[in-house]
Amino acid sequence: MQIVMRSLTRALISASVLTAVATAGWSQQPSLTWLGAPEGAVFTDAYGVSADGSVVVGVVYDGQYRAFLWKRCGGLQLLETPSQYNSSFAYGVSADGSVVVGFVFSFSSGPAACVWRNGAIQLLGTLPGYSTSIAYGISADGTTVVGAADTGTGVEWRAFRWKNSVMQDLGTLPAGEYSIARAASADGSAVVGQGTVGQWFAARWQSGLWQSLGTLGGSQIDVANGVSADGSVVVGEAHNAANDWRAFRWTASTGMQDLGTLGGGNLSRAYGVSANGGLVVGEAIRADFQRLAFRWTQPNGMQDLNTVYASQVGMSRLSIARALSPDGRYIVGVGNNFDTQRDEAYLLDTIGPSPVAGDVDGNGCIDDADLLAVLFAFGATGSNPSDVNCDAVVDDADLLTVLFNFGRGC
Repeated sequence: MQIVMRSLTRALISASVLTAVATAGWSQQPSLTWLGAPEGAVFTDAYGVSADGSVVVGVVYDGQYRAFLWKRCGGLQLLETPSQYNSSFAYGVSADGSVVVGFVFSFSSGPAACVWRNGAIQLLGTLPGYSTSIAYGISADGTTVVGAADTGTGVEWRAFRWKNSVMQDLGTLPAGEYSIARAASADGSAVVGQGTVGQWFAARWQSGLWQSLGTLGGSQIDVANGVSADGSVVVGEAHNAANDWRAFRWTASTGMQDLGTLGGGNLSRAYGVSANGGLVVGEAIRADFQRLAFRWTQPNGMQDLNTVYASQVGMSRLSIARALSPDGRYIVGVGNNFDTQRDEAYLLDTIGPSPVAGDVDGNGCIDDADLLAVLFAFGATGSNPSDVNCDAVVDDADLLTVLFNFGRGC
């Protein structure tokens, strides 16, 4: 307690002084972080990111697929895979980074939906009458998991929603046979995915009913991959009249909107959408078959992330944008890292971290909020956002870092 009080006194004195001499004209710059790979890995791929960008989840391939979790403090680590399973996949993470969703796989028994909490795995089971399950998405609040159960045939899928340890059968589209759930709204009340009525249609489930989202004129498989926080905006991929894949954005008022493509190509897919529904990410394939990660917004349309962030990407290439944080600041996916000559998971911060340490809340301004965060967490050990220097303890060193840089970016 004496240490904390001494630190608080120093903080109050230093804050007044440093506020008066805050550096003018300081600004943030976007940054690109390649997440690395364990020894022997062929590639890594990122599928989900926490709200503050401090946690990324995805898959490592080293002959087998293995779920990983990357932390800003601690780097990339493999998630637990029980010995009876051959592979594991991490497809999403809650907004606070505490719950990871995906599945494990055995050649003998097939896939099994699961979540990881603090690295410990929990198998979710399957629906009555079904033998396997896959979890694809999780609500932002971490309470709801969505996916699909199967009879073991690999084709007879039934969408589920798992909450409070109960797996709910979501049924199918009217007169439909099969369904798959791929993403959930912030509170889990709306679910999106696909369902069959002769063919696979992109669909949304809400209030106990599935609704087809229509088509772009094609007659093959359509998929809804992402949904806004309130469930009103859905994104995914659908076939157009030429039966080419096209990224789409759907609302009740506009219907299914073709988002276009890049570089003279005719193929694109949308995977993620921001909480407010205004920003969409995915991949587009150019006429020369090169994959390009894209960002779409209403004012600007589809933009190649490699062009927008050329100074950060350099000689590398961002191939797919798979997910983004609720506010759209952080984008994750896979690209080709020029330095390692490997396809590798990346984290793109479109605003950029502070060029100096101490910005605990990541808002670009080192101020009272950062100072108080460190003070209230003082003495905490393990993973903590207030552990500025990543040494697994919040102490004087972290406090002094904030004080030294107080006022920067404000």
